[in-house]
Amino acid sequence: MNRKFPDTRLRRLRSNPSLLKITAETNLTVDDLIQPIFVKEGIKKAEAIESMPNVNRYSKEGVIDYCKSLMDLGIKAIALFPVIDSKKKDLEGIEAFNRKNLICGTVESIKKKIPELVLIVDVALDPYTVHGHDGILDKKDYVDNDKTVEVLKKQALVLADAGADVIAPSDMMDGRIGAIRKELELNNFFNTVILSYAAKYSSKFYGPFREAVQSSSNLGKGNKDSYQMSPHNINEALHEVEMDLNEGADAVMVKPGMPYLDVIRAVKEKFKVPTFAYQVSGEYSMLKGAIEKGWLQEEVLMEVLHSFKRAGSDCILTYAAEEVAQKLS
Repeated sequence: MNRKFPDTRLRRLRSNPSLLKITAETNLTVDDLIQPIFVKEGIKKAEAIESMPNVNRYSKEGVIDYCKSLMDLGIKAIALFPVIDSKKKDLEGIEAFNRKNLICGTVESIKKKIPELVLIVDVALDPYTVHGHDGILDKKDYVDNDKTVEVLKKQALVLADAGADVIAPSDMMDGRIGAIRKELELNNFFNTVILSYAAKYSSKFYGPFREAVQSSSNLGKGNKDSYQMSPHNINEALHEVEMDLNEGADAVMVKPGMPYLDVIRAVKEKFKVPTFAYQVSGEYSMLKGAIEKGWLQEEVLMEVLHSFKRAGSDCILTYAAEEVAQKLS
């Protein structure tokens, strides 16, 4: 190519808004958006989450109407996260595989009222443990990988039985995708999708989420560095993704999103499978806080989500899904 000025003026295609739109290389639509939702036991009205502007905790009953409003906006999928009564938490997360637990009941309720809504459910033990870790601790307070996987299998099975469309293991235990896939196949859940949080980093952007599910005090000053990935690494992420795909994952997730756009791009280019990204709580709250202060314009949310699409994301979990869908409609 030998394009030269003035025969080529790159500003020509920017000369009016319509030209900009029809020549856009990347487009964001409502179909790209997934709304994460927090469901809490023991409440009747929605509870605001202080560190996450415009985000609430909902009751099992109240979440139905919220889901209907999301469907009216064109949002086709949600991701459910439980806020568990502290009395039901223990060292091994037993409540996670109680078939009558909060999330199983919520899934059943939503599916009865809105069967076409895609329900993504989290598989991990941190909402259910008194120590706030994603797995079972050994005597040295190290997360026991293989014992944890046995519990995760049970958790995934009750969620599938409740009617979840997508099982999303976010725990980062080795071998859990293969174990869960085998368990699902053995119990005739052939079409239950596994969305693996394959490249989940040990990030400092998760703080508001932990407040939302009320696990911050459980974890205390601890960290998840022994199972979540180091922010220094990208090749390791590709190994994680490859192993999870080989074990039976149908789609993969990169989490967080904005600081890891290079990872999203690398995963999409190498594997060419459905690649999800999670704009996590810290990313969302950081942007919303700056917008509320007047330091950034509201349009920054759209700019960031377009960067996710440009990097290669097929779907985006974002707490701004409802707000963005309203703007796109």
